[in-house]
Amino acid sequence: MASERQIAERIKDAAKRALAEAEERRKAEALKINQTEPARPPEIGGRKGPEPTRYGDWEKNGLISDF
Repeated sequence: MASERQIAERIKDAAKRALAEAEERRKAEALKINQTEPARPPEIGGRKGPEPTRYGDWEKNGLISDF
């Protein structure tokens, strides 16, 4: 039977592998998004900051409305 120390080491190693795998998936997803989404031209007279419809909702001053 494994000691508590051995179990802790296994968990620690598994956590490191999981974090590395998650980082690889994030990088791959970012590359995929950058390749498929064309760059948008700057909006003249538009709002500053992120696109207000990015989640399928309209956001303004912290208030959300679905459409």
